Amino acid sequence: MIKLSNINMSFRGKQILHDINLEVGQGETMVVIGPSGSGKSTILRLIIGLLKPTSGEIWVKDQGISSLSENALNKIRLDMGMVFQYSALFDSMTVGENVAFGLREHTTMSEKEITKIVSRNLRMVGLAERENVMPNELSGGMKKRVSLARAIAMKPEIMLYDEPTAGLDPIMSGTIDRLIMNTKRMLGVTSVVVTHQMSSAFTIADRIAMIHDGRIIEVGTVEQIKRSENALVQQFIHGLKTPGAYARRRSNLE
Repeated sequence: MIKLSNINMSFRGKQILHDINLEVGQGETMVVIGPSGSGKSTILRLIIGLLKPTSGEIWVKDQGISSLSENALNKIRLDMGMVFQYSALFDSMTVGENVAFGLREHTTMSEKEITKIVSRNLRMVGLAERENVMPNELSGGMKKRVSLARAIAMKPEIMLYDEPTAGLDPIMSGTIDRLIMNTKRMLGVTSVVVTHQMSSAFTIADRIAMIHDGRIIEVGTVEQIKRSENALVQQFIHGLKTPGAYARRRSNLE
């Protein structure tokens, strides 16, 4: 469903991504982990076409998108939903209007049909009968759930999540994780999730890609990542200060 081939990305002369190669299969949840500033969110913006790579090619559903016009990209984006780190709701619109936005902009559905979908999606994320509430009346976790309800309104084939549990308490983070898994189960979506929270990554991932200094240093299943011999991977997933700390810890355990 998604393929990044030899992707390089530079901003103002500084290289952010180096020779990124990554494939995400249909119906798979790929979680991208790594330190802040390592290039995780840049990968999402490249996939959805908000950025164009300096070199390399990105394929979405067997179509190269790196050189497409904005109009052509917009057609591909109709098959994508994105949950942004800060929810990105329209503050001047009610919850219901936010969820209905894409349906009103990109479909010819009747208001009755739209109202039914909005109600169903809000019920799915645990916010039934909140259509008339304004975003500023919601907690951070509720805003994330509204953002998810909006993202799936168009029944996308691909879902992108940028730090979906950032700033949330453990209970709400668990709720968001379950919603991500339920969305995959109910809609069969292919998902790419950027996160630095390992509990979430280990819960929702089919595979995990670790990025460090703009390079993918390891890709594997949850168990493969947990057993990785790469000290940088172990440093990150265990929250250690240095790669050497992992080696010392492992030596002590042995």
